[in-house]
Amino acid sequence: MNPKITELIKRIVFPLIVLIFIIAGWSALAQSVEGFPTPSDTYDVAKEVFADPFYVNNEDDKGIAWQVLNSLERVFGGFALAILVGVPLGLLIGMSNNAMIALNPYIQIFKPVSPLAWLPLLLFVFKDINLTAITTIFITSIWPIIINTALGVRSVSQDYLNVAKVLQFSPFEKVFQIILPVAVPFIFTGMRLSLGIAWLVIVAAEMLTGGIGIGYWIWDEYNNLNYHHIIIGIIIVGLVGLVLDAIMGVIADFFDYRKKGHV
Repeated sequence: MNPKITELIKRIVFPLIVLIFIIAGWSALAQSVEGFPTPSDTYDVAKEVFADPFYVNNEDDKGIAWQVLNSLERVFGGFALAILVGVPLGLLIGMSNNAMIALNPYIQIFKPVSPLAWLPLLLFVFKDINLTAITTIFITSIWPIIINTALGVRSVSQDYLNVAKVLQFSPFEKVFQIILPVAVPFIFTGMRLSLGIAWLVIVAAEMLTGGIGIGYWIWDEYNNLNYHHIIIGIIIVGLVGLVLDAIMGVIADFFDYRKKGHV
């Protein structure tokens, strides 16, 4: 059999086998825990949820598609800010040892701080749900961009930098003609990690801040004891995260010269 066909079959069959085990475990859990949604019941409820995903009854009662879109709007807002600030900071840290010495301690201090720790303070400052969520995403997702950008800059061959000196490149010419072409794959890797963190953070942020969004929708369904909807929400979060990661993976591979066989 053609190796490519064999690989394709594996990519289809193996996940299906795992899915069977997941559904079996889910069914066993539903039998042992009273009131826990079964796979078949959840499927029936999901058909109702997705029957009209764009309905709008009022500002606080919208279809699941609007919940996801509102969450994505906040995610991309914070993510865009993280790129705008993180890439220049990463370039600075990578190019300047003094900047590295000055900023690295603070990166290491703030990088592991949970988004839940930032939320109360930011909500007090902004007193606005959207600004709080966007800023929380910005603060917690900027670190992979900074770190990977700096790593990309430091991976530039010294020979290239020596050429820039010989040609008397200005700082901007050195950045755009020497450093960025090498650092871009690292930058996109950082952006891919950052987007994953942003989508992870928004669910927790919306659970605490409220408003329209998939995180608050899940929490609201918990308060209403709609456990079927909670499982549906978890699956939606996972699938959207998968799609976002796949898109960023394709973009990162496109700009990765290492996978194109040239430098």
